[in-house]
Amino acid sequence: MSASEKAIVLSKIKYRDNDLIVSCYTQHRGLSSYLIRGAFKSKRSGTIAYYQLLSQIEIVETYKPNQSLHYIKEVKSSFIYNTLHTNVIKSSIVLFLSEVLANVLKEEEQNHLLFDYLETALQWLDSEPNYANFHLLFFLKLTKYLGFYPDTDHVETGVFNLQSGYFQPSKTHIYAVSSENNALLKQLLGMNFDALNTVKLQAEQRQAFLNMLMQYYELHLGYFRKPKSLQIFNQVFR
Repeated sequence: MSASEKAIVLSKIKYRDNDLIVSCYTQHRGLSSYLIRGAFKSKRSGTIAYYQLLSQIEIVETYKPNQSLHYIKEVKSSFIYNTLHTNVIKSSIVLFLSEVLANVLKEEEQNHLLFDYLETALQWLDSEPNYANFHLLFFLKLTKYLGFYPDTDHVETGVFNLQSGYFQPSKTHIYAVSSENNALLKQLLGMNFDALNTVKLQAEQRQAFLNMLMQYYELHLGYFRKPKSLQIFNQVFR
C-alpha cells in the first residue's frame, strides 16, 4: 500500500555497500523504519541529504503491516532548516536530541500531539538565535507526551521527587532533587519556548539540570539508556 506521510528522521545507518536504513517518527504511524536502496550510488547520492538527523520530510511510502522495514518511493522536504544543520552548536544539539529521541520513541502508533510538538519545537530551534536552554525545556515538555510529566500539586512549597514524579513536603528521599534544580524545575514548568530568554544559567547549572532530567528518564522508562553523546554535549555548553 502506498501513502503520503510526514516524518522526522531519528537515525540512519549504512546497510551493505549502497543502502541506507532510516528510522523516522511519522505523523500517522509513529515509529517506522525504511530501507533506502542505492542511497550511496552516484545517481541517487543527492537523496541522502533528505535524511539528515531530525530532518522534516514528506514521503510516499510503500507500507506493509507485517514487515519491519518499509520503502520510500518519493521524498521531499516538508520544512527546510536554515541553521539546524549548518550551525556547529545547533548541530551538536541535533545529534544529542536525535540520540535521545531514537531511544525513547518506541510506539508504532499514531500520536498527532507528539508529532506536532516535535515538528514545532525543532522549527523554533532553527529560527531562534538564543537557544542555550532549549534542550532543557524540550526534554521536560517531552515527558508530557511520554506519560511522566511532573505532577504540579504542591509545586510552590514542595521538593521534587524523581522517582515518584511528585513534589513532596521536604527533601527526605534519595531521589529528591537539589534545591537549585528544584527552583529551576519550578521556573520551567508551564513555560513556553518563547520565554526561555528569561532563564539565565551558568554552564554548571545547565549541566546539572540536564543530568537530573536524564536520571528522571531512566527512572520512568525501563528501556532508557544514558546517551553516549551526553558527556560531549555537556562540554559543548561549557
